Amino acid sequence: MKEIVSNPAMVAYCGLYCGACGRYLKGGCPGCHDNQKAKWCKVKRCCTENRYLSCADCSQYQNPMDCRKFNNIMAKLFALVFKSDRAACIGQIRRIGVQGHADEMTRQKRQSLRKHR
Repeated sequence: MKEIVSNPAMVAYCGLYCGACGRYLKGGCPGCHDNQKAKWCKVKRCCTENRYLSCADCSQYQNPMDCRKFNNIMAKLFALVFKSDRAACIGQIRRIGVQGHADEMTRQKRQSLRKHR
């Protein structure tokens, strides 16, 4: 199993940190940016078409939850099951940058910031 290390290239388009994902750490996934099988992902398609590193680069939606590509049924299920807050991840990237986000997720050993209710 790989070790969790800070790597800005492991920040997914949606703000998740692939570098702390179990599938990535076990070698079962190359991470968002290198995953050629994820053609179904509308967030990835939007970001690559617009040449964004992540949704944090999008100026159309200040709140990513207003974007239907970002805030879809699969995202809502993922958030519920994993108590994940991808919008908070995008906010963190906007505040401290991609490297800062990777550093913080590595420090927390988490794929996402926790959703607080």
